[in-house]
Amino acid sequence: MKQVVQNYKSGELAVLDVPVPGCKPGGVLVRSAYSLISTGTELMKVSEAGMSMLGKARSRPDQVAKVVQSVATNGVPATYRKVMGKLDSYTPLGYSLCGVVEQVGAGIDDVAVGDVVACAGNEHALHAELNWVPKNLYARVPDGLAPRHAAFGTVGSIALQGVRRGESQLGEVALVIGLGLIGQLVVQLLAASGVHVIGVDPDPVRCELAERLGAAACGDPASSAVENSVAELTGGHGVDQVYLAAGGGSNQPVELAARLCRDRGRVVDIGKCRLDLPWNAYYEKELDVRFSRSYGPGRYDPEYELEGRDYPIGYVRWTERRNLACFLDLVARGRVDVEPLVSHTADFDDAVTTYQRLKDGDLKAVAVLFRYPGPPNQTAEAREAREAAVAVPAVKRHGSGVSTPARTAGTPVRLAFVGAGNYATSMLLPHLVRHDGVELSTVVTTTALSAANAQRKFGFAEATTDLDAVLGDKSIDAVFVVTRHSSHAELTRRALLAGKAVFVEKPLALNQDELAGVLAAVEESGNDRLQVGFNRRFAPLLREARNQLGARTGPASLRYLVNAGRLDHGSWYLQQGAEGSRFAGEGGHFIDTASWLLDADPVSVYAVATPGNEGSGDLQVVLRYPDGSTATISYVTTGAAGFPKETLDLVADGKVLRLDDFVRAAVYDGRRKRWVSSRLPKARDKGQNAELAAFVKAVRTGGPMPVPLESLVATTAATLAVRTCLVGGASVTLAGAR
Repeated sequence: MKQVVQNYKSGELAVLDVPVPGCKPGGVLVRSAYSLISTGTELMKVSEAGMSMLGKARSRPDQVAKVVQSVATNGVPATYRKVMGKLDSYTPLGYSLCGVVEQVGAGIDDVAVGDVVACAGNEHALHAELNWVPKNLYARVPDGLAPRHAAFGTVGSIALQGVRRGESQLGEVALVIGLGLIGQLVVQLLAASGVHVIGVDPDPVRCELAERLGAAACGDPASSAVENSVAELTGGHGVDQVYLAAGGGSNQPVELAARLCRDRGRVVDIGKCRLDLPWNAYYEKELDVRFSRSYGPGRYDPEYELEGRDYPIGYVRWTERRNLACFLDLVARGRVDVEPLVSHTADFDDAVTTYQRLKDGDLKAVAVLFRYPGPPNQTAEAREAREAAVAVPAVKRHGSGVSTPARTAGTPVRLAFVGAGNYATSMLLPHLVRHDGVELSTVVTTTALSAANAQRKFGFAEATTDLDAVLGDKSIDAVFVVTRHSSHAELTRRALLAGKAVFVEKPLALNQDELAGVLAAVEESGNDRLQVGFNRRFAPLLREARNQLGARTGPASLRYLVNAGRLDHGSWYLQQGAEGSRFAGEGGHFIDTASWLLDADPVSVYAVATPGNEGSGDLQVVLRYPDGSTATISYVTTGAAGFPKETLDLVADGKVLRLDDFVRAAVYDGRRKRWVSSRLPKARDKGQNAELAAFVKAVRTGGPMPVPLESLVATTAATLAVRTCLVGGASVTLAGAR
C-alpha cells in the first residue's frame, strides 16, 4: 500500500510503498476514502523538518534536554545512533480521515466489514491507503453524511473539546482569535450553541468566511473594528470567553485576550501559540486560563486509546470518541457546514506536490482533502491462495540440548526481526549490519511505516506485518524478538515451535505461566536455541575486570547500585497492568550480571520496596548463592540524574572489583590498586556487539548458545520472585538452582 511520509532530518516528503498493517484484536482495518490535511499542525511539522539541525534544536528544547541526559547515561556513540536513527527515519503525517471497514479484529462488535467510519489519531488515522484503528478512535458515520465531510471528524473534535472547555452559555459573547481550520469550526460550534461570536484574523478572506458561517463580526487584530464590535455586543464589559486558535511566535493573541475579556472571563488555549501572559492584566481581571487537550478525555491515555477501556459515562460524559460521534452528528444534521472550508481536493498520488504548494504559499487553503482510489479487486480464490501461502509448516525437532548441524561454509546466517523500535535500531541492528556472514532477511512490525524505515536503513530484503509468513519461511535461521515486554514470551514460544533460533530482548517472561509456556515449547519442539538479551556479561571492560580479579576461594559480597531515574510521563514502561513492573522488565540485566560474576545461579531471593512505590519505585533485592555469596541490587528511581546509572562492587578474598558505569573499572588487592582501566564516556560499551557476535557464531556453527538455557531460566525466575517477595513479605527459595 502507499503512505505519505516525511524524513525529519532532510525534510523530504514522499509517497512510500509500505506493508499493509495487520488487523490486531481490539480494532479494525480501514481503507481510506478521504483524509484531511490539518493546514496548521501538519504544515508546522513539515516546516520544522526543513530547518537546519540548529533550528530543529531551537524549536524543541525539551528534546535537546533529553539528548544531553542520554549522553550522560549511555555515552556519545549510543546517543548519536539513537538520535540520528529517529531523525533519519520516515515519519507519518495525518490524523483525520474517513474510510470503509475492510477487516474487523477480535473483540469488535460495534461495526462490520463495509461500514463507513471516521477515524482519529496521529498513529492510526494517517495519510495512507489502509490504517489499523483501535476501537476508541473510530466512530460510525451517520447515514447520509458524505465521506469527504466525515473526514473532518478529528479536527472537529479538537474544536468541540475547546468549546466544551470554555463552558459557553446561551447569550454569551466569545472572541475567537485565529480563523484557520480550527478557528472556523469553533465559530460554527459556538454559533450553534447560541453564543455571539467575534472573530480575529489578519486575513480578510478568512474573516469574510467566518462571518458567512455564523460570526457576528470579524476583523484584523490591529484594527479598531474588533474592539468596537466587542464594546457594542457586551455593553463595554468585554467578552465572556476567548478562544486562542492561532499559532506562531507572537504574543499578540494573549495580550489581545486580556484587553478584550471581561472581569473573571475565561481564556481557552486550543492552538499552539506563545503564552507569555502579561501578569498585571490577567491578575487584575482574575482571568481563568484553560487548556484544551486535543480531542478530549482519553487522549494520550494508552489504556483508553490502545486497550479500548472506556470511561464510564456517568463520570466522563464527553470522551474523545463521544466527541467524534457528536461532531459527525452535528455535521449530518446541518448544524455545522464543513464544505465551505474545503479549499482544494487532491488525488492521493499528488500528495507530495500538494504539500509543497501549501508550504510555498502557492496554494492558499483552510482545509485540503486527499481523495483515495477505490479498493483493488480481489477474488475469493486470490484470498484463499494468499492464506495458504503463509501457513506455518510442521516444526522439525532436533533433540533437546543437542546442537544443530553446522551450516555450509560461506552460507550467510539469515535473520528476521520482530519489532524495530528504538532499542533495535540503535543498539542491535547497527552492529549486525557490520557482521560478515549475516543477511537481514525480513523485518516484521505491527505498523507499516516502522518496517519500511528499518528496511530502508538496514537493508532488510523484506518488510512485512505478517509474522506467520516469517515463521513459515524455512530459509530464516534465527528470529530476534524486540517488541514490548508483554509479547516476548508468546513470540518466543511460537518461534521456538517453528524451529528457529531465538534472540529475545529482556525480559523472557513477565510471569510464571509465560515462563512455563516457553519451557513447554522447548520440550515439545526439542528446540533449545534461545538467547535472552542479557548483554552486560559480554561488556569488554567488565570481562577484563573479572579476569584481573582472578578465581575466588571463598564466598563473595556484591553490591550493585542501579540509578534508574524517573520515567517520562506517558512512557509505556508505566503500563504495569499490561507490561509488568519496571523491575520485571529490566531487572534481569542486573541479576544476570551478578550471577555471571559469582559463577552460579541464585538459590533464594528477598526483596523490599519503598512504601508506596512497590513494583515501580526503589527496591532492595538480596540474592543468596550456593557457596554463601550474596548480591544486593539497589534499584532506585529517586537518585540524582547526574550520578552514574550503574556502579558495582564485588568483594572477595581480600580483593575488590569496582565498576563505574562501564566507563572505569579497577581491582584492589591489599593496600594497593593492582589494576585499573578507564574508557572515555563516548566509548561506553555494555556488551551488545560481543553478545550479538556470540549469538550469530552459535547459529552459524551449530555450537552451544552463548548462555546456557538453565541460566536464562534461573535469572528469569529470580526476577519474577521479586514480585512474590513484595506481595508476601518473605524470601523465596528457587527450585532447580545449580
